Amino acid sequence: MKKLFPPCLVLALLATVLPLEPVSNARAQSAGLVSSVLSRMERAKQSLKTLRANVSMSKYNSQLRDTEDFSGIVLYVPGSAGSASALMRLEWNKPQHEILAVSNGNYSLYRPRLNMVIEGKTGSMKSQKDGDVLALINMSAAQLRTKFGNFQDEREETLWGGVRTTHFKAVPKTAASYKYIEIWVDDSGMPVQTKMVEKNDDSTTLRLSSVEKNQAISKDQFTLKLDSNVKRVKG
Repeated sequence: MKKLFPPCLVLALLATVLPLEPVSNARAQSAGLVSSVLSRMERAKQSLKTLRANVSMSKYNSQLRDTEDFSGIVLYVPGSAGSASALMRLEWNKPQHEILAVSNGNYSLYRPRLNMVIEGKTGSMKSQKDGDVLALINMSAAQLRTKFGNFQDEREETLWGGVRTTHFKAVPKTAASYKYIEIWVDDSGMPVQTKMVEKNDDSTTLRLSSVEKNQAISKDQFTLKLDSNVKRVKG
């Protein structure tokens, strides 16, 4: 059974909600670039109330040298810092229809083609491959600084569509299910692209586009209303 839950999206949202800080011994030019992007991210974090965006994802299998592409939409309402109150709805439309809803520390992953929904606590994801990343959403800024060392490969880069960004790479200092994460932050401070490279060199690249901030989003969007004949599985 293929799992479509993308850890990179969680990190993109995490970067929006929680500020990261570089260590003090970075090179002066890199430190200036990082300081600038972190300031933009902090301002974006403070002003963000809701987020709606198109989302595309490419999953690369290094052994098969094959890439799978997905597209859909994401809705997000940040919670208070250090809490599990954030709301998220990730709905894939291609190549298959799937919906992931996260609310109050619970998640529901609905797979219409199987007439099945997987339900559980977000904390239970720790036992799965992506759990280490999902756990980051509840980390404080101090914990994040402990998690990552120096930012690496800081540079300005223009993505397709002419979107200007600042790129940096973060390598976990402690045990993780991945080798490193790359993040691209646009001029407004929004992380619009992330790439996670796993230990086996598989990677997941996720891109946000057509971003709408601070528009009204009904909380009903984060609760799945399913027919009684849908099979419920504990996650």
